Amino acid sequence: MKKSKLLAAIITLTLICFNAWSQPPGGGGRGGSGGGGNDSRLRNRETVIPGTTEDSPKGNGKIKGVLKDSVSNNPVEFAALSLIDLKSNRPIDGTTTDEKGEFTMTKVASGDFKILISFIGYKNKTINKVHIDKKTDLDLGTILMAPDVVQLNEVEVVGMAQMIEEKVDRLVYNAEKDITSKGGDASDVMKKVPMLTVDLDGNVSLRGNSNVRVLINNKPSTIIATSVSDALKQIPADMIKSVEVITSPSARYDAEGSAGIINIVTKKSRIQGGTLDFNTGVGNRGTNVGLRGNYRSGNMGFSLGGFGRFMYNMPGKSENVQTGKESDFTISQMSDTKNKITFGSYNLGWDYDLDAKTTLSANVRYGVRNFNNTQDLTTLTRIGTTTTTDYRDVNVIDESGTWDINLDYYKTLSKPQQEFSISGQFSRNNRTNDYDADLYSLNNSQLKEFLGAQGNNNASFNQESTLQVDYQTPIKDNQMIEVGGKGIFRQVVSDYDYYNTIGTAESPSSLNYDQNVAAGYLSYTLTTKSKFSLKAGARYEYTGINATQGEIGKLDIPAYANLVPSINISQTVGKGQTIKLGYNRRLQRPGIQFLNPNVNTSNPNNISFGNPELDPELTDQVELSTSFFKNSLYVNVSTFARFTNNSIEKIRTTSDEGVVTTTYGNIGNKKNYGVNIFGNITFFKRLQISGGFDTYYSDLSNNSPDPALASSNSGFVTSGRLRASVSLNKGWGIQAGAFSRGRDVQLQGYETGFRMYDLGVKKDFANKRGSIGLAMENFLAPSFNMKTSIESSTFTQVNNNFLYNRGIRVNFSYRLGKMNFVEQKTRRKKSINNDDQKSEGGSMSAGNTESTPTPSTTTRSKVATTSDTKTDKTPATTKTN
Repeated sequence: MKKSKLLAAIITLTLICFNAWSQPPGGGGRGGSGGGGNDSRLRNRETVIPGTTEDSPKGNGKIKGVLKDSVSNNPVEFAALSLIDLKSNRPIDGTTTDEKGEFTMTKVASGDFKILISFIGYKNKTINKVHIDKKTDLDLGTILMAPDVVQLNEVEVVGMAQMIEEKVDRLVYNAEKDITSKGGDASDVMKKVPMLTVDLDGNVSLRGNSNVRVLINNKPSTIIATSVSDALKQIPADMIKSVEVITSPSARYDAEGSAGIINIVTKKSRIQGGTLDFNTGVGNRGTNVGLRGNYRSGNMGFSLGGFGRFMYNMPGKSENVQTGKESDFTISQMSDTKNKITFGSYNLGWDYDLDAKTTLSANVRYGVRNFNNTQDLTTLTRIGTTTTTDYRDVNVIDESGTWDINLDYYKTLSKPQQEFSISGQFSRNNRTNDYDADLYSLNNSQLKEFLGAQGNNNASFNQESTLQVDYQTPIKDNQMIEVGGKGIFRQVVSDYDYYNTIGTAESPSSLNYDQNVAAGYLSYTLTTKSKFSLKAGARYEYTGINATQGEIGKLDIPAYANLVPSINISQTVGKGQTIKLGYNRRLQRPGIQFLNPNVNTSNPNNISFGNPELDPELTDQVELSTSFFKNSLYVNVSTFARFTNNSIEKIRTTSDEGVVTTTYGNIGNKKNYGVNIFGNITFFKRLQISGGFDTYYSDLSNNSPDPALASSNSGFVTSGRLRASVSLNKGWGIQAGAFSRGRDVQLQGYETGFRMYDLGVKKDFANKRGSIGLAMENFLAPSFNMKTSIESSTFTQVNNNFLYNRGIRVNFSYRLGKMNFVEQKTRRKKSINNDDQKSEGGSMSAGNTESTPTPSTTTRSKVATTSDTKTDKTPATTKTN
């Protein structure tokens, strides 16, 4: 909250001094910017604004005083003061108050002045007839500021709460303002974020590329390394504060994630006192329940949370046809499935302020996912003139549990923005993925005959231990150096065995895969008064691998090193337009789903296994974007070019009997050229409409010398979204949205497009302690068909997948307890994020090029006020009961 107050003060002082910007400064040499000294007292660092401190005439005069609230007698922090020359009526000096409400102006020139004091939430105050001579040491004492809110009659205030924010290297979607995701999960939120696409299985892609790195509160999780879609389903939408889309990561971030980085920020409170929040939702396809508590006293705080989601009534149906080109076969498969899924997430957090500059924090999280799938699979096989019919009853049990343990130490040093941090993390995901199948055949009497059983047991774990050190220090007032190092020690173990009562089972085996990464980076940031920003750096990563596979023994996988450069340039033009240009190189290491050599034969006509000898893929990306806003209209346009070599692609082969076998290899080349356009506009301060579209041209090919495997494809992929929200009287709110994606280009074929839509209504209780709402998704049709077509030189495959995802649910939430929000120190929390990546709160404050606010959704609150009070002003402090 202190950052917001400081920003408000700077904005206010800037407006006061606006007229001076376009005029030459009056006399005198350039003074210093203040700064240095005790950085815990911001008054020692003067606000540098053209026409005031830096360019003002200098003398030996001194002015000091204290600002206090006339009602509460509390200090007024970060209020803006401007010293106005009475002769020219121009501001020649200025400053802001510190956390104690104190202010000081030194080296003031001789003359007659007035002091203008202003801060949001208070009435402006003017001190006239201020005379300064060569030896004046003027103490104004305590100055009382009258709040601009007086308790007379209650009126409704309509304010703007930002939905989309654009920063130097990222776009931020403030998900906490979205009511349609209530009772959903993180994948429901992702569907609404610009530049992101979420398919119906929950897989996320960024501008057409699924090789993204997903973080939770700037930290990785081993379950994300196993399955991004599963991880997203474990995070309740109600817990998400915002989603950050980083398309051009700097050298500070790890090199993984060829398309970019997605950081999910969950809700956090810095409070005194305690609260307990309960929320639940019941629908036709699932039920969720959550409980979250916070308690803080003095310098120590605790948080405890739990969430469970139970999904049922999830039928499925698919039809698959495989036809040989060189061999005469046709295989038709039809399946009916039933799914039951349970997700849970439980966390305990602790933080302690050792002193004003030092923080120690720890967090423990456990996540669980239990997936049960039963499938009735019918297979009609024709080879030549012979036709057979087989039935399989398949039961799949896929269960996992994930531990994440973090310990972080953060300290600010003597200079402003000089910071040091040490972070440690341990993560482990234990997974069991088994299937059992009962086999039947059709005899002459048209009855199913039991033949026997087959199965596969696969137990695995994915473990990470990480240590990271970061240091940053400013150079002068507009430059920053960042340096750091990280060590990541990964271990993947997969043990698997098979059984088969009607044939010979495959031999049991295992994979032990150790990957150790050592990384270091150096980054330089420059910002100027002309609102130009440059961030350039390089990251070096060395990766060593030690792997053994069952009876094969040690695998010869050489170590590799990568130098990853990056550069980001930003320029703000005029009052509301920003232009950004960025280049970066990314690498994508193969995950366990690509490495695991376990042969999955739950469908014997479509067999798959991983390749532990895969190399990482490298991607170079260039991005040019611009954004602007005027009044309530915001538009963002970005273009990009992305080139990937050695990409990991599926390798499909077929036998004479029509069995398709899928594995992976570094055989691909990808070239993507695209544009993304997004905008939003607000009408009448109540209705917001936002939307946009993405389109890119994809050129795919592989390098296989085998004509049977060689493939290439190209084409355009287009998607679009539209969303509207309206805030009504008495706590009512309505939101609706739709998303559509056209045909997707794949290396050996295509996937048809799909669409999704939702509608939500919410009513806040009068005491603001809770709400009740109704949310619906895809409610106009019971199901729709997703068609995938694959074609190679030896076979064709057409799959129709019928998805039953019509949903409706009622949501309820209620809060107990009482909390007082307290002002936080102006500091950034640091922690590990294996992008292997480190997320950063922003760049230098000088130049003000980091953040461009946008028109946004509308929120409503009630305050007591006079009839002539401006509706955009609110009290500086907030208390919630």
